[in-house]
Amino acid sequence: MSGNELKYINDAFESNWIAPLGPNVEQFEREIASLVGVKDAVAVSSGTAAIHLALRLLNVHPGDIVFCSTLTFVATANPILYQGAKPVFIDSEPDTWNMSPQALERALKEAESVGVLPKAVIVVHLYGQSAKMDEIMDICNKYDVPIIEDAAESLGSSYRGKASGTIGDFGIYSFNGNKIITTSGGGMLVSNNQQAMEKARFLAAQARDTAPFYKHSEIGFNYRMSNLLAGIGRAQLEVLDDRVRLRRLIFNQYKEYLSGLPGVAFMEELENTHSNRWLTALLIDEKGGGVSKQALLDFLSDLNIEARHVWKPLHTQPLFKNAPYYSHGENEHVGEALFEKGICLPSGSGMTMGQLFKVINSILSFCSKRKNYSGVII
Repeated sequence: MSGNELKYINDAFESNWIAPLGPNVEQFEREIASLVGVKDAVAVSSGTAAIHLALRLLNVHPGDIVFCSTLTFVATANPILYQGAKPVFIDSEPDTWNMSPQALERALKEAESVGVLPKAVIVVHLYGQSAKMDEIMDICNKYDVPIIEDAAESLGSSYRGKASGTIGDFGIYSFNGNKIITTSGGGMLVSNNQQAMEKARFLAAQARDTAPFYKHSEIGFNYRMSNLLAGIGRAQLEVLDDRVRLRRLIFNQYKEYLSGLPGVAFMEELENTHSNRWLTALLIDEKGGGVSKQALLDFLSDLNIEARHVWKPLHTQPLFKNAPYYSHGENEHVGEALFEKGICLPSGSGMTMGQLFKVINSILSFCSKRKNYSGVII
């Protein structure tokens, strides 16, 4: 917590605005819209809810096709299933670990050839790093397919001077407890399409028609954010820049002390982008360094240090076993290779330098017992 949350929470109590909607919600929406440079924002109960609303706004119906990044958390794709639509997964490319423009173009070309273009493309900005949006936008514009940016992990990141989540037709952010700022649970839908955003507000509040009684003409959702949680979000937003600075500092420390290890490579930052470094992610090539990724994860776990695999590609998940998938290249499955080698290290903004260097020294100690390594523990 930033330390200022109670001010906004107390304001909500004193004004008796406890339920969904209220002054904090309205202000939080305005502050997010102003921060990222869009015309409107709608605060909702989760990032998943925001993706679901975006699909509804793009008229995704049962049987429709939606293209989606494969290297991501399942919450990116679940709303496709909510709408009864069919996901098609697009592989990553090695520079950003995000959606491969060449796989996307191949998939769209094939979809056009059979007369079934997707209703939308959901692009994820993984671990705070923006995808190659210029290439992806050019391809999608060529086929007139709208883009939803899943920027759940990348609030505070930018691509060529534009805030992550503001380049496509709709963007979404998450304020889950593990994100760079949190409302404990919540999300935001952003767009420059104000008419669509008013529709989003309508759908998120149970789609209640204008009438002197409860009248409903279409399916709505209970997706609006609580005024209390929005107050927490407003306080968190005040320290977003500090959080980004701290996450980047943590990443840079890891990279400085660990990048010299044989077989270790860090997730790079694409030119003309600025990553919030939500999580520090790296690759461990066992053949190149003699270090087993799983053995390292187990070693850290025994020391009560939680590190994790990177996301398991969705096209390899049992839930999506029958979903089509387009690889980056012929016999080149980048997402699968990243999952095979990738780990995420502890990266919380609240980490002390002592905690950070405990992780670094633990990794150095582990690697020093393996072949091809000689170094000094700090």
